[in-house]
Amino acid sequence: MIILPTCKKHFLIISKGINSIPPDYFNQKTNSMSLKRNILDLRKRKDEVRKGGGDEAMEKQVAMGKLSARDRILSIVDEGSFHEYDMFVEHAGTDFDMGTKVLAGDGVVIGTGTIYGSPVCLFAQDFTVAGGSLGLSHARKITKIMDHALKMRVPLIGINDSGGARIQEGVNSLAGYGEIFFRNTLSSGVIPQISVILGPCAGGAVYSPALTDFVFVVENISKMFITGPAVIKSVLGEDISMEALGGARVHAEITGNAHFFALSEKECFEQIKTLITYIPWNNTQKAKTFPVKEPLSKYKIQNIVPADARLPYDIREIIKSITDGSEFFEIMELFAANIVIGFGRMNGETIGFVANQPKVLAGVLDCDSSDKAARFIRYCNAFNIPIITLEDMPGYLPGVDQEHAGVIRHGAKILYAYSEATVPKITVIIRKAYGGGYIAMNSRHLRADFVFAWPTAEIAVMGPEGAANIVFRKEISEAADPDAMRQQKIQEYKEKFANPYVAASKGYIDEVIEPQETRKILLHALKISASKDVQGPSKKHGLPPF
Repeated sequence: MIILPTCKKHFLIISKGINSIPPDYFNQKTNSMSLKRNILDLRKRKDEVRKGGGDEAMEKQVAMGKLSARDRILSIVDEGSFHEYDMFVEHAGTDFDMGTKVLAGDGVVIGTGTIYGSPVCLFAQDFTVAGGSLGLSHARKITKIMDHALKMRVPLIGINDSGGARIQEGVNSLAGYGEIFFRNTLSSGVIPQISVILGPCAGGAVYSPALTDFVFVVENISKMFITGPAVIKSVLGEDISMEALGGARVHAEITGNAHFFALSEKECFEQIKTLITYIPWNNTQKAKTFPVKEPLSKYKIQNIVPADARLPYDIREIIKSITDGSEFFEIMELFAANIVIGFGRMNGETIGFVANQPKVLAGVLDCDSSDKAARFIRYCNAFNIPIITLEDMPGYLPGVDQEHAGVIRHGAKILYAYSEATVPKITVIIRKAYGGGYIAMNSRHLRADFVFAWPTAEIAVMGPEGAANIVFRKEISEAADPDAMRQQKIQEYKEKFANPYVAASKGYIDEVIEPQETRKILLHALKISASKDVQGPSKKHGLPPF
C-alpha cells in the first residue's frame, strides 16, 4: 500500500503498487506548488505597490491629516466593494534619469466600487508617489476609468492630490491633461462627475474639477490655484500664503469654485455618500426613491414668515417644512448666500430647490447668486430632477459694482436656465416678486408648469415705496404734509398692485393658496407633471450667456 499526500489534510491511498498511481499525480503536485509560488509573488508585488512612495512619505501624509490614496477610496465605497485596476502600470519617462526610477502605480489609483449599493468609478492621485504628478501613464489610467464610467453610465469620483504636470515628461503631461478635459466635457450632463480636492491642485490641473458637477474641499488640506504664491511673488511682488490664495474656505465662500466645504476628510466622505443618494446614475434614469416621511412637526410653515414684509426669515425653514423628514441637503451653502440651492425629497423622490434667502441681502439676485442658481438648474434638468422654486425677493441688486461686474450677462443666465429646462418646474411666491426678478424666478412667462402664490405675495413692477415715489411724485411734492401723503400713496399702491390677485386675474398665477396647503399642493403638482414631455425646436445647441 502506498499513501501519497494530495493536500494538507488529505491522502491518496494506493493499494495496487506504484503502477497504479494516477499518471498526472506528480504533474498536479508540481503545478500546485508553482501556482502557490506565483500567488505569493503576486501578493508581494501588490504589497510593494500599496506602499506608494514608501513609509516615510506615508508618514508625512498622515502628519498633514491626510489619508493614503487607497484609504480615501475605501472610506467612500461600501466595505469590500472596491476593485483596483492597472496597479502595475509603470511611468513612461526616460529623461532626467526617470528611466531608473520606480513610481508605484505611476502615482494614481483607479477602480470601481459601490456606494450604498450604487456603482461608481473612482480615481485617487497618490501624493506620496512623485508628488502625485501627472505623466502620460498616470493620465492614461485616469482616462481609462473615465471612459469606463461613461461607457457603463455610472458616476465618476476623482480625488485630486497632485503637484501638477510632471515636468520630466514634458508635453506628454500636457497632452494627458487635455485628454482628461475632453472627457470631462464629453461626460458632462451624461454621468455625474464629482471632484474631491484633498491636497494641492495647481496650474492646468484645476480645470478638470472646474468642468465637473460638484467640487468638495476640506479646510487646511485643499488648495486650488492657477499660479501659486511663488509665481505671484516673483511676478507681482505680493506675499500670500497658499491657504489665503486658494484654500478651501476661499473657494467655498469667495470664488464659488467649491460646492461642499468640510472640516475633515471624514466629513467630506460622508458628504459625498449623501450626495450619491440624491442623484441618478446617469441622465437616462431618475434618482433612487426612498420611503415617504412626513415633515417634522416642529416646522410650522404658517408661523415662519413674519407679518411685516420688511422683516427677514430663513427660507430653509420653509423648505424643511415641506420636504420628507424635513431633510434638506444644501449645496454651495457659504457662497452667494442670498440664494439657497440643494436637494430634498418629496413623496420619496429627489427634488431640486431654488429659493431666495430673505435673511441675506433681502434675497436679491446678483452676479454670483445668478451663476449659482443657473448652474444648479441646468444640473437638475440634465439629470431628470424636478425643480421647485420658492420666491421672495425685491429684484436684482442695484449698484455700480454690479453693473460693472456684468450683472446683465450674469443675470441672464438664470433666465436662460429656467427657460431651457424641460423637467417639471413649479414656483411658489411667498412674499416679494418685483420687476425682472419676478420674471427670472421661474415665472409663467418662462414656462413654469405651475405657479402658486401665498396671500402674502406682492407681485409688481417694483416695491410699493419706490413705485409711490415715482407714480405719485407730483401729489407728494405738492401736499401740505409730504410724508403723510407718501404713506397714503404707498398704501394705495399696495392695495391695488402689491398682492397676488392682479397676477391671478391675468392667469399668471394658477392658484392662491394657504401656507399650510403648500406641501399637499406641491405633491399633487409633481404627480401631475411626472410624465411631462416637451419638445423644443431642433438645433445643435443654444448659446447661453457665458
